[in-house]
Amino acid sequence: MDLSPALSRIEAEEVIDLALALGNIDSPTGAEGAAAEYVFDWLTEQGLSPRRHALVADRFSVSAAIEGRGGGYGLILNGHLDTTLRPDAVWSAKDPLDRLYRGAWLEDDLIVGDGVVNDKGPVAACLVAAKAIHQSGIELPGDIIVTAVAGEIGREPVDEFEGTDYLSKDLGTRFMVTHGVVADFALVAEGTGFGIVWAEPGMSIFKVTVFSDGPRYYTPYLPDRGALADAPNAIVRAAAVIAAFEDWASGYQTRFREDRAGGRIVPKASVNAIRSGYPYEPTSAPQVASFYVDTYLPPAANPIDVREELRAVLRTAGVNGRVDLIVYRPGFEAVGVDRLVDTISRHHRARFGQDPAVVGPEVSSMWRDTNAFIELGIPAVSYAPRAASHASRKAIRAQDLVDAAHVYAAVAIDIASQRREPWAPLGSHLNALSDRADLTAGNSGTRVTQVTPA
Repeated sequence: MDLSPALSRIEAEEVIDLALALGNIDSPTGAEGAAAEYVFDWLTEQGLSPRRHALVADRFSVSAAIEGRGGGYGLILNGHLDTTLRPDAVWSAKDPLDRLYRGAWLEDDLIVGDGVVNDKGPVAACLVAAKAIHQSGIELPGDIIVTAVAGEIGREPVDEFEGTDYLSKDLGTRFMVTHGVVADFALVAEGTGFGIVWAEPGMSIFKVTVFSDGPRYYTPYLPDRGALADAPNAIVRAAAVIAAFEDWASGYQTRFREDRAGGRIVPKASVNAIRSGYPYEPTSAPQVASFYVDTYLPPAANPIDVREELRAVLRTAGVNGRVDLIVYRPGFEAVGVDRLVDTISRHHRARFGQDPAVVGPEVSSMWRDTNAFIELGIPAVSYAPRAASHASRKAIRAQDLVDAAHVYAAVAIDIASQRREPWAPLGSHLNALSDRADLTAGNSGTRVTQVTPA
């Protein structure tokens, strides 16, 4: 297999310039349209005949296919265009207008910018790889599809925040696949530090509401202080529940840690939003307070069991309240993915002279679009460069994106050149749905035991 006609067309400057151009288009989840238009126009200029996939007209995903002559495997190269922080997120970030969240720039050998790290830099690498393959004129048996999607970063309807503006994962990759973008495998270009991940947790969001049994005391009439759980103010009572929740969350991530072939999963839970009272009328103790919990789930776990444990947290704190499940998305470990993993590993070694990195548990313990592909029967992995410290330093090595483009192009050509066995059942690729998990409730909570899929 001669890869040089395609790989020789990958220019470092083009990868970097495209990453910077995308990074300087502000596209937080819910406002991805401008970035999608840019990708659509760029693909059109390269002669790749892109398609739009829109559940919401101004929040569309883009795909472009390099059609094969038949008889080879198809591969989707996937990345997302939405970024993490909206400019009006004043209750989430100290400065949501910070250039770090809204733009991209070069500093020595680094491209700085939250949007480039997650995920427009890897998207640029995929796009340039697809362009190089297309313009090389290589004729392949299988299809290669490059995609840039909306709605990967979590944003969910809840309470009065309803409608399509608050949708995320339902209108991105999942909608695109159910509307015609299907292949034998998917490579999700999300930061893994050049490791390969094919097991990821599910996710659930719970609303925990605390009620006060006392009246709405006007502040001068508040009774003397006592235990937090007995306070007439629901905000104060919520503090007692959150303390109990923190104890529960620490044990939860230890009890349900799983080591799988596709990655170690440490399912964490965090209180990431809270509301009660009215800031323009802070004169009376509120009787209601709610906090919102982001909770990750091992593959095959049942969110109802987690809800039961959160109800037990309320009882432990001695506080009256309720727990509502707001969002549930299952997690999966891909089955039938060995061919893709082996192919990526070979071309990674060819590019770097060593095996792919072993990822840390934080990389394999988050929900990504890998899950959307696997749920719909397409074996998928995550593989891409990653910032040295993804949670703090929002920067990525420019050369890493260039290297990624080379590996993506080589993997796509290789997979599309391999002889495809037709009529393989999609059901054989579903893991979490076919797991026979032993779910038992004991004194220590729900146990999830991994077993061999049927």
